[in-house]
Amino acid sequence: MLSLERCPDGLRGGCFYQKEAPSSMPPGTPTVNIPHVGKSGKSTNYVLGGALATQLALANLGCIAVHVSGSRASYLRKPDWVCFDLDPQSGKFSDTARAGLYVKEVLDALKLESFPKTSGSRGLHIFIPLRPVTPVEEVLTFAENLAARLAAQHPKELTVEHSIAARGQRVYVDAYRNGFAQTVVSPYSVRRRPKASFSMPLTWPDVRPTLDPSEFHIGNYQKVLAGPDPWQNFFKSRQLLGAAIQALKKM
Repeated sequence: MLSLERCPDGLRGGCFYQKEAPSSMPPGTPTVNIPHVGKSGKSTNYVLGGALATQLALANLGCIAVHVSGSRASYLRKPDWVCFDLDPQSGKFSDTARAGLYVKEVLDALKLESFPKTSGSRGLHIFIPLRPVTPVEEVLTFAENLAARLAAQHPKELTVEHSIAARGQRVYVDAYRNGFAQTVVSPYSVRRRPKASFSMPLTWPDVRPTLDPSEFHIGNYQKVLAGPDPWQNFFKSRQLLGAAIQALKKM
């Protein structure tokens, strides 16, 4: 499930808030309608990606970053993954990499296989593929609890503070990408950054303080993609979250 955001200077990653699919999209472009929270009666049509015609139309609209939901249209309230978004307030990817390894340490202890990728900017996204059976509310609570635990263990380096001013130079561990209808930039999506860097799937040995995420950009994407796919086993690694939820409570 894809989403776009209309901005004064064009389209970029986010949410496309309008009642109907964009008129410049191909006829019959599939969408899924999601009601807004509350009693407003409003809803948003989200574009369903996959078809080449859809992808080309989005590019023609000026969509730079494509964001995806953690759920499929057929299982809207049962996500396909848990996602942690690590955002370094220092602006240094070296801080992000160290934070990512802290996350992996806990996930390994919970016996959850995880897959990292660059955000395309200075951050890191960590995905845990799931079998789509756990309600989104339970997935979000799990992510919030794990993030809070990590921040308590590493208070000088990590934070879950909502206030940007209160974060200082720490890495913000964002669990809220797991809320219903929330989105995150897709793997390989180009970002509106210098050199048009893109969100690069990684293996865990790649996650090191010396890595420069801007090395993955539109100028060398053919060379990068010629190598093996670091996430080739992603959807073969779907896991159940129940045991990890209980194990986290006992940590």
